[in-house]
Amino acid sequence: MPRNRTPLCYSFLLTLLLFKLCIICSSSSSPHKPTSTPPLPILPLPTYSQLKWQQREIIMFLHFGVNTFTDREWGTGQENPAVFNPSGLNTKQWANVAADAGISLMILTAKHHDGFCLWPSKYTDHSVISSPWKAGKGDVVQEFVDAATQQRIDVGIYLSPWDRHEPRYGHDVAYNEYYLAQLQELLNKYKNVREIWFDGAKDPKSQNASYYFSDWFSMVKELQSSINIFSDAGPDVRWVGDETGTAGYTCWSTINRTSLSIGAPNISQYLSTGDPRGTDWLPAECDVSIRQGWFWHKSESPKRLSELLDIYYNSVGRNCVLLLNVPPNTTGLVSDDDAHRLKELRSAINTIFSKNLAEDVYIKVSSQRSGEFGPEKMLDEDHLWSYWAPSGDDGEEDHWVEIWSNDGGLRFNVIRVQEAIGLGQRIQRHEIYVDGKLMIKGTTVGYKRLHRLDVDVVHARVVRIRITKARGLPLISSIGLHFDPYWHSKITVN
Repeated sequence: MPRNRTPLCYSFLLTLLLFKLCIICSSSSSPHKPTSTPPLPILPLPTYSQLKWQQREIIMFLHFGVNTFTDREWGTGQENPAVFNPSGLNTKQWANVAADAGISLMILTAKHHDGFCLWPSKYTDHSVISSPWKAGKGDVVQEFVDAATQQRIDVGIYLSPWDRHEPRYGHDVAYNEYYLAQLQELLNKYKNVREIWFDGAKDPKSQNASYYFSDWFSMVKELQSSINIFSDAGPDVRWVGDETGTAGYTCWSTINRTSLSIGAPNISQYLSTGDPRGTDWLPAECDVSIRQGWFWHKSESPKRLSELLDIYYNSVGRNCVLLLNVPPNTTGLVSDDDAHRLKELRSAINTIFSKNLAEDVYIKVSSQRSGEFGPEKMLDEDHLWSYWAPSGDDGEEDHWVEIWSNDGGLRFNVIRVQEAIGLGQRIQRHEIYVDGKLMIKGTTVGYKRLHRLDVDVVHARVVRIRITKARGLPLISSIGLHFDPYWHSKITVN
């Protein structure tokens, strides 16, 4: 009997093999199905430099100068340059502290309101030339640039518009020529500056003094075209409107620059929230100091880790970049306490966000645009150009994402949502439900939105992120569920 069935087995296997070959041949000869195209962008859009800036998340400010030695916040402009004598100035230490904190851009106060220049400017002797530091032959800005470059950290410069030492201040043409000369000097001498910082600070007694910002900005772009210009009105990065490191609960990267004037009062709210109908992409930067003051003072200590984490959630977690000031001391070093606190902050952020519970469970979506726009795109490493896109073209439709764990194993207290901002900021309102209970009624998302729940920990099976209103299709590039062990509230939900 076995001999009688063997030919049948061989015949069956041969038939099966031929069938599979036919399928392979048929599929290889069929025309390739093209991938669906991405949805149209919603204008305005960020530039390449603005996108790179947004991804930095935390950058560092260094307030350093004669005020460091006089224990002031604002100098008078009459300080003797001899007071500037940092006995152990080490910009490599500054850069090492920044690198340990994961910071990729450092901005130095090349000149503050007192007019003292940290580089040997040929337009004034009120500078390091007249100080005993290195016998008047030193250049803090050059050492700063060299140290940062060695650590592969980008550099930025602050050049105060208000100069309390310069006698030409208040004489419009003469002073603006002086300011432009120093601006050219800096940007010609120190290359690859990635951000230049302008504010509208003025002498209260000379409020009619004119700053030729348009001329200044044009000169900046001519000398270094890839630089981001910060001011109340951009043109690349805007001030958030306060110095607490806090953005508005609603925060658009879009705004109308024609509604802004540098140094003008009563625009803080508009700067903080932005404008959903804004015609300009002008994301916000949140500036705050690690200490109470901007310059180093022996009497002050760094903010607690819990305070810095609050600031992080209210700035980076609200679609902004955090500019954290860390002032060098009279020795010329970042104080050990500040360096330690910065390292603690980086360690805490890494601890919170290194684990994403959403990666280990099932993701369900309301719909999917055909092609390469599935829910798996929200869990990859690309937070700009890889994204989930629902079907349709209406931001008013009910679009949602659900994160499922069949065993109720979701243990978290932070929810992260990110948009594909390269195609425009879209989400106007969103809600988050945990096991069917509404936990968050949110507004904008932008590059990154972090919701820290008002509970120590949540144990859940299903988290739903529902987009209730958007400018066109919402495009979500990344989602996450995270546990923040540093957060302690008075409520626990099981």
